[in-house]
Parts: sequence; structure tokens; C-alpha cells
Amino acid sequence: MTIVANDLRTKGIKILKEALENADEAFISVRGESKFVVMSTENYEKLKSYELDIAYIEAMKDIKNGNFKSVSAKEHIKELKDALQDH
Repeated sequence: MTIVANDLRTKGIKILKEALENADEAFISVRGESKFVVMSTENYEKLKSYELDIAYIEAMKDIKNGNFKSVSAKEHIKELKDALQDH
């Protein structure tokens, strides 16, 4: 569902509640263009959980494929500092 920003301004939270009764998310449109997405906290937490699951799967794939290196904490901190200085 798409909610026009002006409707959100005039109807407030009520329009968000109504939109989320029938959909997992609602898009907020500003000047005819979708700019924001609103969803329930439950759906947001589920989405964040999925992102963590995907990151874990990708990390395990990297380990399985040997796409990693082992360094000491001291070496790792030095690499991070060097990388920050380069940017």
C-alpha cells in the first residue's frame, strides 16, 4: 500500500495502522515518489534476523571455500587503522 505524505500529515498514526492491517509494509509517497517504508516492529525484527542469517551463511561459505585469512588481533587492528587512514 502507498500512503501519500499529505494523508500521513493529516491522519497521523491512524492511517499507518489501517495500512498495516492489510499489508506487511506501507510506502510513504512524497510528490509521487516512494521515499519511505513503514512496517510493524515484528516484521522489522524478522527482516533484521534474515539479514543476520544471510551474513552467517555467506561467512560459512567463505570459510568453506578458504576465502579468509588468520591474523592476530594486533595485526587485525593495524590493518583496520591502515585502512581508515587510506580513506
